[in-house]
Amino acid sequence: MKKIILVGIIWFLSLVGNGFSQDVTNRQILEKLDKLETKIDRMDARIDNLDVRMARLETKVEEGQKSLQKQIDSLTALLYVILAGMFALVGFVLWDRRTALAPAVKKVEALEKKEESLERVLKEFAMKEPRLTEALKYAGIL
Repeated sequence: MKKIILVGIIWFLSLVGNGFSQDVTNRQILEKLDKLETKIDRMDARIDNLDVRMARLETKVEEGQKSLQKQIDSLTALLYVILAGMFALVGFVLWDRRTALAPAVKKVEALEKKEESLERVLKEFAMKEPRLTEALKYAGIL
């Protein structure tokens, strides 16, 4: 239907362009119509070619998006692994510090007990010995 209307319009324009002064033959009209059909066919082929190209581009874009998503997923997994490693390292450092300090804390507690018992003994002995009392006062123990 479109071709018939197009042919009619072209035929009318060719008559108007010639000013109806020339005698247009059916053969000339058919030649012009053949040329127009050839041009229309070429345009259809170009449009089809463009459609094929667009489909290829859409496929490539989809593949690129999938590839990008895979890379993002692998980076996310790597980030989780790194974070887990960091937390494990911090936990190990805290545990190691506690275990390393435990013997020192025990030793300090033992020394404090010895010091208290020695002070008690010295204070008791200082009650009997006045020179020791003065020495302890001078040292700041009494």
